Amino acid sequence: MNRFRSRSAAVTAGLAACGLALVAALSGCSAGQITQTSVQEPGINGTGAIAGDPTSGIALRNVHLRVDQTSDYVQPGKDVELLFVAVNESVKDKDKLLSITSKIGTVALTGDPSIAAGGVLVVGTPDGQPSALDATEAAKTVEAKVALTEPISNGLTYDFTFTFERSGAVTVTVPISAGEAPRREAPAAAEGAESDTGEHH
Repeated sequence: MNRFRSRSAAVTAGLAACGLALVAALSGCSAGQITQTSVQEPGINGTGAIAGDPTSGIALRNVHLRVDQTSDYVQPGKDVELLFVAVNESVKDKDKLLSITSKIGTVALTGDPSIAAGGVLVVGTPDGQPSALDATEAAKTVEAKVALTEPISNGLTYDFTFTFERSGAVTVTVPISAGEAPRREAPAAAEGAESDTGEHH
């Protein structure tokens, strides 16, 4: 009996030692490391892409359409906003956005779409955020308006091709963001709900 008890105690001690070793190993592995969740970017409205060389081209970020949609589809003839940020990854060469094209409509740029070496071009103003360009007195806000020739709807994506003077062209699949403003039909729906409640009384 003593022999069996001794063996059981030895096994228990061995398992405990292995457990401590595992904890220590895991602690050692995590020391100085960046966890996956710590490098995850916060959720944004749009998508991104790189035009040209990833180390010296133009990085497009948070590309999305801002649309005030009050029905199943936004019909042709309406102007919608295209918003994005373009970052020049080159620290020595400037670049310039020459054009944006899409099958869903004609894109018109206003303002100076040049991007200095290592600079940032902000097109449009995201909901709830002041324009980065407004902080500079001499800066002019750049905007991109899409005159729709095809119907579009939230939940779908649309291809836009960005062409830069130095970095060349890249096609981006762009989603729609309805923005923070409530839909126009919301008050009417609320009034209908109140009248329905009143009828039951």
